[in-house]
Amino acid sequence: MAGTAGRAAKAMRAGHQASAGELLELVRSGRATTRGALQQATGLSRATVGQRLDRLFRAGWLREGAGGPVDSPQGGRPSITLEFDDEHAVVLAADLDTRHGRAAVVSLSGEIQAEHHGSLRIEDGPDAVLGELGRWFAELLEKAGQRADAVCGIGIAVPGPVDTDTGKVVQPPIMPGWDGYDIRGRLGRAFAEHAGIKTAGGATGAGVTRSGARIPVLVDNDANLMAYGEQRTGYPDCSAFALVKVSTGIGAGMVVGGSIYRGVDGGAGDIGHIRVGADALCRCGSYGCLAAVASGGAVARRLAESGVPATSGSDVRDLLTAGHPEAMALAREAGRQVGDVLATVVTLLNPGVLMIAGDLAGTPFLTGVRELLYQRALPRSTAHLDVVTSRLGERAGLVGAGALVVEYLYAPERVEERLAALGV
Repeated sequence: MAGTAGRAAKAMRAGHQASAGELLELVRSGRATTRGALQQATGLSRATVGQRLDRLFRAGWLREGAGGPVDSPQGGRPSITLEFDDEHAVVLAADLDTRHGRAAVVSLSGEIQAEHHGSLRIEDGPDAVLGELGRWFAELLEKAGQRADAVCGIGIAVPGPVDTDTGKVVQPPIMPGWDGYDIRGRLGRAFAEHAGIKTAGGATGAGVTRSGARIPVLVDNDANLMAYGEQRTGYPDCSAFALVKVSTGIGAGMVVGGSIYRGVDGGAGDIGHIRVGADALCRCGSYGCLAAVASGGAVARRLAESGVPATSGSDVRDLLTAGHPEAMALAREAGRQVGDVLATVVTLLNPGVLMIAGDLAGTPFLTGVRELLYQRALPRSTAHLDVVTSRLGERAGLVGAGALVVEYLYAPERVEERLAALGV
């Protein structure tokens, strides 16, 4: 909740009367979890707090927990704590790589209830890939014992730059045929078709919840959502967090002040296309990009040229796991090249945590990164920097996609819209 938890208090200091959505945010963030604490935090009367909470209870979004501390200094009975009810709905999440996909049913608290991983080739195009993903979602719901109308939203991570306002990828170097495609509409229709639920009249075809509301589909870059998932679960107090994913390509995600930093139009973090002076041809059409010389795909190409069977970052990962000496040497060299670029990134962003993730995120690559990073960056920029590897592993994108949907749906202003739609 970092980055959003203070909005209600700030608004109230300006004389604004807290809405039901802002009360829910205070409860979810843990800043006020009893009726008395909500009164103190908002300045609302007991009756008004009760009215606001009643709407949240009727929606099924709040529940009463165990007795908490006594609100009054004069003593009395323990107050009843309030909790966000994370069982009233679920989220569908997906994370696409160039050759594989991963999908899951995720609780509102981030717990993965059912998961599937399989071959899903980006180059087969969005219609086929998203259609198959819709089928996975329907099967996963059955596996998790959840009804289709329990789904409140869908989040999907893709390996390309995303305009989050439209949910469309913009000139993605490694996603042929996806540029400008309506991912939201196609995925919504595919899920509705395979789950056997009706579609919203006049809309894009996304399925609807039991309340009759359309299921929102949120799309973001994979490195962004990996960073979001890792920061929220492992480093919630880190105000500047950076994750670099090195797989078939190279991309970075940044979480600043608790929110994903995307830049003006979603292009932030695309460090794989920084020029490093080499003459290798990149898939984007330019020469000398970092991804052309230091990505998993680049390492695989060099291995193949020397007679080692490898075509992708996942092949390199398997070779590294097996301790293949040439793969380990090339991974360390790639790490040094990436570390050279990251010295600039660290100097600019000054993060507290720099996380290395993806197919190459093992000891050889990490060693190379550290060698050049600490050599090139100013000591002031690295004095409080932790360089680490992923905690969530291949689930990071799923966790981040689920969290993105939850934060979107339960933001105060959207809570008010949804409560009105429910008629409570």
